[in-house]
Amino acid sequence: MQEKKNPVDKVLIAGLCPYFLEKSGFWFEKNLTKILKTRKTQSFFQDNLIYLERNREYNFSQILRKLDEMGYEKVLQITEPGEFSRKGGVIEVFPINLIYAVRLDFYGNLIENIEKLPVKIENEKLVKKILKKKLKSQKIFSDLKGIKPGNYLVHLDHGVARFAGFSHLPSSTVKEKTKDIVKYYLLEYAQGDKLYIPEGLERKLSRYIGFIEPKISRLSSPFWQRTKKKIKEEAEKLAKELLEIYAKREIAERPPYFFDPAVDMEIASSFPFEETPDQIQAIRDIEKDLKKKTPMDRIICGDVGFGKTEIALRTAVKAVNSGYQAAIICPTTILSNQHYQNFKQRLKALPIKVDLLSRLQTKSNQGRIIQNLKNGRTDIVIGTHRIISSDIGFKNLGLLIIDDEQKFGVKQKEKLKKLRASLDILSLSATPIPRTLYLALSSLKEITLIQTPPLYRLPIKTFILPFLKKTIQKAIKEEIKRGGQVYYLHNRVETIGTAKKFLESLNDLTNWNIGVVHGKLEKEELTKVMNDFQKKKINVLIATTIIENGLDIPSVNTLIVDDASRLGLSQAYQMRGRVGRSHTQAFAYFLYGKNLSEKAELRLKALKEAEELGSGYKIALRDLEIRGAGNILGKEQSGNINQVGLNLYCQILSQVIEKLKG
Repeated sequence: MQEKKNPVDKVLIAGLCPYFLEKSGFWFEKNLTKILKTRKTQSFFQDNLIYLERNREYNFSQILRKLDEMGYEKVLQITEPGEFSRKGGVIEVFPINLIYAVRLDFYGNLIENIEKLPVKIENEKLVKKILKKKLKSQKIFSDLKGIKPGNYLVHLDHGVARFAGFSHLPSSTVKEKTKDIVKYYLLEYAQGDKLYIPEGLERKLSRYIGFIEPKISRLSSPFWQRTKKKIKEEAEKLAKELLEIYAKREIAERPPYFFDPAVDMEIASSFPFEETPDQIQAIRDIEKDLKKKTPMDRIICGDVGFGKTEIALRTAVKAVNSGYQAAIICPTTILSNQHYQNFKQRLKALPIKVDLLSRLQTKSNQGRIIQNLKNGRTDIVIGTHRIISSDIGFKNLGLLIIDDEQKFGVKQKEKLKKLRASLDILSLSATPIPRTLYLALSSLKEITLIQTPPLYRLPIKTFILPFLKKTIQKAIKEEIKRGGQVYYLHNRVETIGTAKKFLESLNDLTNWNIGVVHGKLEKEELTKVMNDFQKKKINVLIATTIIENGLDIPSVNTLIVDDASRLGLSQAYQMRGRVGRSHTQAFAYFLYGKNLSEKAELRLKALKEAEELGSGYKIALRDLEIRGAGNILGKEQSGNINQVGLNLYCQILSQVIEKLKG
């Protein structure tokens, strides 16, 4: 059966700008004559309106360019206002001032036919809301400050391109009758294709951030439109999942927490540092969550050493004061042991029982703690994934704190998900979440960013140097001389003994006490070495990246990495965060051998450039941001992010979430 056609004689297409988004479709109909008259004299109306009539000639290419300039998004198939598509001599467009889409049939430059399409959205208020969010998100996600030639950019309609710098051309290439010189963004596509974007119309541009070198296609290739359509579909699936989780959380209830100001004051006074504004805000955010009847599910994202553990400790105490047990789950035994020592020390003046549960303990010890959890004698338990084993039961578990959730495996995450429905959850992420992802998810997930470094914290002085005995010897001697300790990173277990002999050969009567830790050590030996190091019986610790996760020993202020070329950028950055945890000046030496690859050199250069505090966000442009996105969205989203870049992916996700929420 042939589809019934709905021909029209003329159509007005309004641009995506705040002024027109405030107007109803009826306003455009009622004032059409005035609008067309004003259009003849006012440049705003000339720039933001297209008026087309059947059986009249218009420049086909200029119509396409004008739709682009007015903010319309080019897609494979139009589904909502603000979109257009082109197939041969046919343009389909969904004007923001209409509740239906239209099809424009061109014969050369002559419009032979204009007809209504069955693509409709009756709820005009919802349409305006979606479009306002779309316009706002385009501005938010198109931050191009500091871009350099050679960077990759993403154009919403044309895809990933290489930015070749700025070009200055007469404006007559865009508008006739004027001869001003205009500044353009010059984008290079495959096979020599070029695209010029006038400055001021860059809202459809965003930085490309991804793990891989992006695929660049021809300028008019349908590849980009197909890619974008697929990503939108995937983002919609993810958004639906997030909305379902959000809805379940809203249904679950528990009594609001009880707060004891005296206990809170005592804990705060025992904190040896001054809280940063971001830490104070995080504590307030958590208190608001705990005063509600719905369970908390908050993520605290912050750079290494910015005080997330302190927030976890204070939250755990609030849970205990409200009659609940708290569990803190860590990715490694070393980190769980350190948290245990820290909590035990800080809470010794309070009637709060803290226990440690990990594979490093004897079976009898584990049995005793398991019994204490079941009968409620243990208030706070800290440990590895052992905490979520099937033999573990709690009398009244209310709070689960997950430190570095991204480090847990799929099976462990599934267990955590099952626990989440009724529990208050506080997740700590050492990988900074990018601002764009935060904005995309802020209407669904409770996220607090910690971006302020602790008071008096000094940037870590970073050196990228060739591997030399003299450099290593001097660095260790200077640190020990001032009463400090050293991490010496050697990330190969099979040759770590050789590294120890090498350091012993450099020890010229200075008081060096060298210890070794790695993941294959027997549990008793691992515990002993780490305890000796924390008690300063050992002052030089040779280690693999086992020390990467959250170790906080203020007296360790020199890091030496003996082969930095083997570390990824994110890992090198996290390792550097293991030193400089106090007010003492810290030093990090990233050493390399003779054959340094170009990529390794770039990674180390980026590490040096991002020396100042909180610069995880700067480094993240290639590594940490994608990792942060993967942690929160799930690793399966990484492939989608790589195809369109993180910023555009977040923009699409943000728009889909708003659309589904209605």
